[in-house]
Amino acid sequence: MTNAVTESDAIIVGAGLAGLVAASELIDAGKRVTIVEQEPAASLGGQAWWSFGGLFLIDSPEQRRMGVKDSLALARQDWLGSAGFDREEDHWPKRWAEAYLQFAAGEKRAWLHEKGVRFFPIVGWAERGSGIAGGHGNSVPRFHITWGTGPGVVAPFVRRVQQGVASGLVTLLHRHRVDELIVEDGRVTGVRGAILAEDPALRGAPSSREVVGEFELSATAVAVTSGGIGGNHDLVRAAWPERLGTPPTHMLSGVPAHVDGRMLGISEAAGARLINGDRMWHYTEGIQNWNPVWQQHGIRILPGPSSLWLDASGERLPVPLFPGFDTLGTLEHLRTTGADYSWFVLTQKIIEKEFALSGSEQNPDLTNKDLRLLSKRIGPGAPGPVEAFKEKGADFVVADTLDELLAGMQRLSDVPLDSERVAQHIQERDRELDNAFSKDLQLAAIRGAREYRGDKLIRVASPHKLLDPSAGPLIAVKLHILTRKSLGGIETDLDGRVLGDGGEPVAGLYAAGEASGFGGGGVHGYRALEGTFLGGCLFSGRQVGRAIARG
Repeated sequence: MTNAVTESDAIIVGAGLAGLVAASELIDAGKRVTIVEQEPAASLGGQAWWSFGGLFLIDSPEQRRMGVKDSLALARQDWLGSAGFDREEDHWPKRWAEAYLQFAAGEKRAWLHEKGVRFFPIVGWAERGSGIAGGHGNSVPRFHITWGTGPGVVAPFVRRVQQGVASGLVTLLHRHRVDELIVEDGRVTGVRGAILAEDPALRGAPSSREVVGEFELSATAVAVTSGGIGGNHDLVRAAWPERLGTPPTHMLSGVPAHVDGRMLGISEAAGARLINGDRMWHYTEGIQNWNPVWQQHGIRILPGPSSLWLDASGERLPVPLFPGFDTLGTLEHLRTTGADYSWFVLTQKIIEKEFALSGSEQNPDLTNKDLRLLSKRIGPGAPGPVEAFKEKGADFVVADTLDELLAGMQRLSDVPLDSERVAQHIQERDRELDNAFSKDLQLAAIRGAREYRGDKLIRVASPHKLLDPSAGPLIAVKLHILTRKSLGGIETDLDGRVLGDGGEPVAGLYAAGEASGFGGGGVHGYRALEGTFLGGCLFSGRQVGRAIARG
């Protein structure tokens, strides 16, 4: 079976958030759009649907209500200190970074608000940084959780695309896998590929790759919004940079397997320049999902700062590698230890207040906008999904005594664990809590975090001894490396036009979202500030949609 050529103003390859945003802008301009997506209709919205829905905003009303004083200048300092731009290829990424900062400090919130997006009133403080004002990290809380989490971010754009389908402006083709960008006289004029067999697979679950036909489509412009490489561990290892040590033998997947990076090579074959492929963002706090949707399905713990972090042998991580501070710094250090995992040691008191799980499905109160369920976050007990992982998760050890905890950790260890060293670290930390001051910088950071109203209210437990029976039971969590985001990708200008090796635009070709490193081929540089991945899809998708609409 072969589909005839269909003409439209734009073809969008990938029905994730960036593609939906670009399509929405084109619909608003009255343009005809064809969206092609290899996955079944159940996966409309892509990775964004699974996310916690955190968005980076600057000097927002939510920040001001929580007593946070933010500014564009402070955010720029944090972004540039984190990005560490240092390459010739960073020309467009730097321009994208400035444009995105202006967007996050300007119309981003109002634009989303007009579409019905609302935010949880307490702003989170993610990626707290390296400990130096001009270095990596967020100086202030900027992580705005969407009311409705990832599905709440995706919803207005899905709705607009569905309206476009109803009005005849949009053709939405699921199970259409693009295998080639058609180039004629140096211009991308369309796509061709395979029609895959219908598949009832649920969102995120593996789907069939059985080919039942072919298709070819033409358009004035083609936009690649197909995501990154996080679901393809072979590509992740091939791109792994020497500065992060050796790639792990074992990793969990924070994204479905269809996030496979296929369109990057296909775009390169059509003339696109790929840059900064060695820049990537993977988490070190991954746990095995006890109820997986895809293979090696991992969930990230979004930790507060109080858990004691140990490497696989039981050695404490160095300053300032505390939970929630420096993702890639921690990854780099852990790759020197020779093991693919590490440990959190904590108490029930800490897990109740400080453990959040990344993902829309792990936060039913916020995702479903359930106020009754949400109210339990400030009461006793851990959130239900956290307790479910504590009870059923393969990576959790729960014990009433230190000896029982150490024995449980030994059972889960793949390399020798120095139990005496673990006990020593716990006891040394606990002695520091006999005073309200300490030389231990993690304890100082905990006390500093509680100066922020939001952290004191729902995010950071009051300092206490790990061996205090009233704070128990004791808990240890085995943490795995979790693949997530590509920080490099297809080089583009500020309109999202794809650039070739000589810096010239590839006529007719655009890119947005993670496929373009969230803009320009690497807007984050080496490190991200969190809340900037969904935001990068929103901004780059909007830029591309508006640029194509202008012609």
